Amino acid sequence: MRPIDALVNSLPGGRVVTDPDVIDSYARDRTFVAPGKPLGVVLAASRDDVVTTMRWATEHRVPVVPRGAGTGLAGGATASDGSLVLSLARMTAIRELSPVDEIAVVEPGVITADLDRAAREHGLMYAPDPSSYEISTIGGNLATNAGGLRCVKYGVTRDSALGLEVVLADGRVLDTGRRTMKGVTGYDLTGLFVGSEGTLGVITSATVRLRRAPAAPPATFAAEFGSLRDAGAAVTAIMAAGCQPSLMELLDRATLKAIDDWRNIGLEPATMAMLIGQSDAADAQAVAARMERLCLDNGATFVAVSSSPQETEELIGLRRMAYQAKERLGACLVEDVCVPRSALPDMITAIEAAAARHGVPICTVAHAGDGNLHPTFVFEHGTAEPPPEVWAAADEVFTKALELGGTLTGEHGVGVLKRRWLALESGPVAQDVQHGIKAVFDPLGLLNPGKAI
Repeated sequence: MRPIDALVNSLPGGRVVTDPDVIDSYARDRTFVAPGKPLGVVLAASRDDVVTTMRWATEHRVPVVPRGAGTGLAGGATASDGSLVLSLARMTAIRELSPVDEIAVVEPGVITADLDRAAREHGLMYAPDPSSYEISTIGGNLATNAGGLRCVKYGVTRDSALGLEVVLADGRVLDTGRRTMKGVTGYDLTGLFVGSEGTLGVITSATVRLRRAPAAPPATFAAEFGSLRDAGAAVTAIMAAGCQPSLMELLDRATLKAIDDWRNIGLEPATMAMLIGQSDAADAQAVAARMERLCLDNGATFVAVSSSPQETEELIGLRRMAYQAKERLGACLVEDVCVPRSALPDMITAIEAAAARHGVPICTVAHAGDGNLHPTFVFEHGTAEPPPEVWAAADEVFTKALELGGTLTGEHGVGVLKRRWLALESGPVAQDVQHGIKAVFDPLGLLNPGKAI
């Protein structure tokens, strides 16, 4: 009997998939990274399914690759040869939503936008909102410590994670954190698991913080600039002025052109960058007017403030179209360096220089208010691996981000794509400590091997 047959017999019918064609659809994420050939897929529907799976994996020494919706952009959910893919996408229950305590208890397969919509029925919101929020899951967001458009004001996923239920590599169940807004008992295990990319344990439930939704619709502006650097300078000025935007997104000319070619947005020839900002403060219109003035003071050629919720949705929708528009141009290596806000203009200049020097198309968008840039390196569809000039341009961008006091990844995670640069940022001591932590939680190295560290 094959080892996987024992797992099939241990789980309810239909939980384990071994059909090669079906397995392939669970073996990759949204990157170009070619997956290995896994033994099978477990479609977990409960914590008990995960416990049984991990006990089996430990007994048979089989690597396990946890996954949510497969929307990751760093190769973190790609399967390896001989591994078992553990899908949490069927665990979709919102177990509890407490308006009084402003928390929710959710399973990992809950779609991010669905949680936000459920919270809004009670005058609350779930603040993290990655661009993929309509298709990405809470579990995946936790695994990568995802950010999003609103993180400039409300923080990344870790800032909304209060507690977790985690199945460890040997099948034990660990509860971390709390239901309270404050708590300092013991080490911060919740913070440790958030962003660990499935390498320390499998998250089967999360207690997350909800926030009061704004009482009135936010005020949104869009500003056009003749240069990307001017747009970056406007961001720096807005943040330095204490405007506290709830959203501050930057799109370069290449991205705008890709969107215009797809959806005909009326892009002007002289527009080299667009800044989309928003305020959800009580005096949102006054704050938006102040941000409009700062954009004009820093070289904006045109600024418009939305006059209705529909116009606001259209502007935000423009930003959310960016990745799909770029995918139409070719295969994409999507990066997410983050630098101090004051260094944003210098980082933008460095990205433009790398594109020109190596002859590589780079489309850049940014969660500009917190210095998180997404330079996307575009190369020919069907190419198994980015060509050398793409890697050379990426290396230049990463090196510059670190020189400016930044980091290799602000929200997508390391996965497999950024591991080649880890030593540049972490250093030997940090790497030793991280490998030591991995050994405590996963001594056999079964959880998502080859990823994150």
